[in-house]
Amino acid sequence: MKKYILLMLMLLSVAAPTNAQLFRNQQQPAEAQEELQKFDRFFQLLTTNFFDSIPYPQLIETAIRSVLAELDPHSVYLTAREMQGQNEQFQGNFSGIGVEFNVLNDTLIIVNTVSGGPSEKVGVMPNDRIVAIDGENVVGILREDVPSRLRGPRGTAVVIDVVRQGAPEVLQFRIVRDNIPITTVDATYKIDANTGYVRVNRFAQTTMTEFRDAVRGMGAIDGLVLDLRGNGGGYLGMAIEMSNFFLDRGDMIVSTEGMRMRGQEHRATRNGEFRRGRVVVLIDELSASASEIVAGALQDWDRAVIVGRRSFGKGLVQSQFPLQDGSAIRITVAQYLTPTGRAIQRPFEMGHSDEYHQELARRIASGEDMSASDYGQSPFRTLRLGRTVYGGGGIFPDYFVPADTEGVSDYLMRLLRMGIFSEFLVSYLDRNRTALEAHYPTFEAFDSGFSVGDDIIGEIVALAERREIAPDPEGLAASRDFIATQMKALIAGRLWTNSEFFRVVNPRRDPVYKKALEIMSDWDRMASGIAMDR
Repeated sequence: MKKYILLMLMLLSVAAPTNAQLFRNQQQPAEAQEELQKFDRFFQLLTTNFFDSIPYPQLIETAIRSVLAELDPHSVYLTAREMQGQNEQFQGNFSGIGVEFNVLNDTLIIVNTVSGGPSEKVGVMPNDRIVAIDGENVVGILREDVPSRLRGPRGTAVVIDVVRQGAPEVLQFRIVRDNIPITTVDATYKIDANTGYVRVNRFAQTTMTEFRDAVRGMGAIDGLVLDLRGNGGGYLGMAIEMSNFFLDRGDMIVSTEGMRMRGQEHRATRNGEFRRGRVVVLIDELSASASEIVAGALQDWDRAVIVGRRSFGKGLVQSQFPLQDGSAIRITVAQYLTPTGRAIQRPFEMGHSDEYHQELARRIASGEDMSASDYGQSPFRTLRLGRTVYGGGGIFPDYFVPADTEGVSDYLMRLLRMGIFSEFLVSYLDRNRTALEAHYPTFEAFDSGFSVGDDIIGEIVALAERREIAPDPEGLAASRDFIATQMKALIAGRLWTNSEFFRVVNPRRDPVYKKALEIMSDWDRMASGIAMDR
């Protein structure tokens, strides 16, 4: 299971007494008022008695971060520079390594990798801890200093050292910076005459425009596989719109509840464009937040079959509050509930964010199954068919598909970490692109006629050896099919589009996708009337 972990885990302002007085004037708990008075006194004593000059900006930022760290895992402070970087990930375009990150307890943590970005391609995974960049220790690095270290001109390389839960040693990755894709639909194609496939990597401003164009572009279909695996979420509004695409007007999509925030209900505002027909949604342990809202809504309304593994379990609502210097705080104000009232958020202990993030690796390592008793969750009933579903720790799929570790070897992981596939692909296409395009004018011809033979495998091994990765005949034999499929898919993606990458990989090496096709072809038995004639 360790090798699976290696593969899968490879995108309050405290101020002057005047602010405190504003706080007191509001109706706050007596305990909070007393503690703020205590802090006021401390701050006054500090500013009037400390023997030297005080670095107020650093002091205040440290105080804010410390307070938020003692609460939930998702409340966070962002400097003005960090705010700019966060906005770029959903609105702009930039050159870098393609990761979302956080700095927690002096540690630089990868929150998510951008699908199709340089980091994902070499095997960097969410929850990795970056301990060095280009040989320089970065433990204790400030969040605002991270982008300047990881971003840079396209084509330049950066080397990161990573500590990964379950890995026996520090892992090193060489990543060549590239333009980070801002599209959110990774792939779209027709599986057969009546069934389409769409993969969405995150929920940003353009997601529903891209998604509608993708579905409409396939023409008349009565079945859709919606792949949300690895989708870490994004804009709530896009998740609501995507859910509405499949639901009837008035159907509940998600609600929120919080102690100090008035509960809200989000419902379908119109009849969706795809309210009838077969739908299968694919999720995994990296599907989070907005992805879980979509999967939960469609499952609760018996509108789709959910396939894969239990989702991440990020069901907390953050409100963003700008501060006067361009920085901001995102404070958790409520939690999301699915239409049946299931809580999406998995349990956490305040002030223990490290353990919360590491829990993902632990549950993967345990080889979790779908026994409800193992999770201690109460059952809920879906709204149309009364099927049993579970909440309180992510979205539980209707069909659980365990991770496929076949073909994963230490040798394969070394090739991925050092970017051997990406490096070889560049040189291979430089030499062979013209011939390939002439011989395979269509993807269909390439898919049926091209194969990665011993000559290409030998070149990859030779390149790896030049990069100081020692030959490993046993590891190569175990991973040969994986390597051949991956390289064929990478070539297809460069000759055509990213959709062709998935057209190669999905039917050959993806058991979750294969289960979706099995359900689609045997819908009456395996879907129990879901989504039909509602």
